[in-house]
Amino acid sequence: MRRATPERARQLAAELERRFERDAELADAQRRLRDANDRLWSGLHPDGIAAIYGEHPAAVEAATAHSRSQALDSPDALRAVQQVHWSIHKAFISYQSGAERRRQGAAETGELASELMTTLVGAGWSPKDARDANIRSLIWPEVDQ
Repeated sequence: MRRATPERARQLAAELERRFERDAELADAQRRLRDANDRLWSGLHPDGIAAIYGEHPAAVEAATAHSRSQALDSPDALRAVQQVHWSIHKAFISYQSGAERRRQGAAETGELASELMTTLVGAGWSPKDARDANIRSLIWPEVDQ
């Protein structure tokens, strides 16, 4: 059964959709932080494998085969480590800023969701139906989601 969707509910749903998309973009800072850290080292350190499995040549070879440091393997290791350091620093600042924006956005998103519920219930929707409403269907009712 199709219900009438007030224009204000469409506007609120569209704003919530934009916020969800922006929230997904904030995850990029976390990815950049992880990628920069992986340039310093990825995999298990050979010393860790040796501590667990001993100095057996097969264990050392297995540890070395899956462990690498892009920075330390570069021709100018000091420069590469410095570049990674600043990449991590910038990514961490970006991540912190994103986390703060996300915290603030969560409060605003909660207020929008509450207003959307109130608007839908005011238009005759049951509280359960308003809570379960598909945001995209409210924005574009002609598209079956």
